[in-house]
Amino acid sequence: MKVLQVVGYKNAGKTTLVSEIVRFLSAKGLKIGTIKHDSHDNEPDIPGSDSWRHRDAGAKATALVSDSRTMWIREKPTPLSELLAAMEASGMDFTILEGFKSAVFPKLLLLRGEQDTELLSLPGVIAIIVREEADIRLDPVTQANYPVFQTGGLSFGSVLDFIMGWL
Repeated sequence: MKVLQVVGYKNAGKTTLVSEIVRFLSAKGLKIGTIKHDSHDNEPDIPGSDSWRHRDAGAKATALVSDSRTMWIREKPTPLSELLAAMEASGMDFTILEGFKSAVFPKLLLLRGEQDTELLSLPGVIAIIVREEADIRLDPVTQANYPVFQTGGLSFGSVLDFIMGWL
């Protein structure tokens, strides 16, 4: 199973890019899994729903099951290695990580501006993506010797082509 990370700071466009990659690779017939890091401890359930009420009452694990899907919520952190093993055991061809900056998998790095160039020192960077409207001098970025893609809006064609070549 191949693993690719999409990293950057808040509002860099990570979720938008991950969604485009998932759409693109799924259309190629690949089974894609995603794992998103949440540094804000967001509520994964709808307050007031039955499963939320179970958790609120003290359940340490809750599963919501329908005819087409299962959602597990466990009240404990899970190591990334365990999540990736579960993705592989589920038959995923490719898993995309959103976040997990310090993990050592191949990374697409999204830069919002000059203030984000410190991310160039992360391990595993394979390409850099800069929005056309980003306030950034490209000199330090291109000197890092990674492919650099400038994207506008939702135009990720060149990035998706790069990913296919990387695969």
